[in-house]
Amino acid sequence: MSEARQDSAITTDFLLEVVTPERQVVAERVDSVRAPGSVGEFGVLPSHERLITSLDTGMLRYRTVGTSEWAELAVSSGLVEVLPDRVIVLAQTAETAQDIDIVRAEAALQRARDRLKNPEDATDVDRALEALKRSTMRLETARGNTREN
Repeated sequence: MSEARQDSAITTDFLLEVVTPERQVVAERVDSVRAPGSVGEFGVLPSHERLITSLDTGMLRYRTVGTSEWAELAVSSGLVEVLPDRVIVLAQTAETAQDIDIVRAEAALQRARDRLKNPEDATDVDRALEALKRSTMRLETARGNTREN
């Protein structure tokens, strides 16, 4: 009977785990997550239905329990698994503003623009577009130029 009561209890937070091939970037209790899915941004609140979806390059935002501020990570491609008590993000990359080397990100942006402006026969346009999107998002994150601060 206590199991039935626990299952029906309304939760107000959940665990967010963001992991890349190199490291665990986030493991925090949060009350809201917004992530860039391959078909658009989606949100997760406590007690969300189970879901597995693809992660696109973009901004992952989350609000840590007890705060009103949104934390942000620039993420690129991966998977998101939503469970009733946690959200697991497996991303190729995930960086906070402090993690991003602005000079390096600006150089990557310029390289992507150059590849698209003057494509050679061997230029992979899809890859160049993804690099442009990723470097733009990294710079926006590093400079604090995102939609919501």
